[in-house]
Amino acid sequence: MRLSVVMPVYNEAKTIEEAVRRVRDVPISKEVIIVDDGSTDGTRDILKRVAEDSTTPADSQNEIAVFFQSENQGKGAAIKAGLAHVKGDVVVIQDADLEYNPQDYVKLLEPILSGHADVTYGSRFSGGGPHRVLYFWHYLGNQVLTLFSNMITNLNLSDMEVGYKVFRTDVLKDIDIKSKRFGFEPEITVKLAKKGCRIYEVPISYYGRTYQEGKKITWKDGIEALYSLIRFRFWD
Repeated sequence: MRLSVVMPVYNEAKTIEEAVRRVRDVPISKEVIIVDDGSTDGTRDILKRVAEDSTTPADSQNEIAVFFQSENQGKGAAIKAGLAHVKGDVVVIQDADLEYNPQDYVKLLEPILSGHADVTYGSRFSGGGPHRVLYFWHYLGNQVLTLFSNMITNLNLSDMEVGYKVFRTDVLKDIDIKSKRFGFEPEITVKLAKKGCRIYEVPISYYGRTYQEGKKITWKDGIEALYSLIRFRFWD
């Protein structure tokens, strides 16, 4: 089994090197596909160095490729760009902000490798590890979106908006992703449900950050997610 890690990045100069190190440290053979989405804070310079360092054959378990978008288009657009280069059997989406722990890969992969699942979602709310206590209104918004998503897809997810989603590559490459920003999460959920994919959830740890620490998602993205659920369920 070859794992493909797709990492969309935007203005994460403070965390990107550590994020890449943590992914590399997971003892699984993998390719790491990093897509910088038009960063302006020095992230691109760091990634150029990462790309140069990856050309030395010092680590046989990791193959790293870095791609640069000419301008900021959004998380969904960066993921779609990364998927075009995937060669592995299984794909995991990995944010670069250190909120998710790559050591959870083994748990996330198990339902797929055992033949039970086509897709695995992490869940921040199932008690599987440390969970930083943060914003009540974010939690409530997440629960509302997850509930609405479950109503229109007939799924029973506990955390639709989770960043950790793992896919069999053949399943994911058969889906045309249209959302350019944070609408990727609801879009992919609706389309997986429409395809009748076998979806499992696995509890994960979550190290959320504050806006002062660089968190980017806002209430406007919640409105976009709600619109995306309706759009991709009934119109697309």
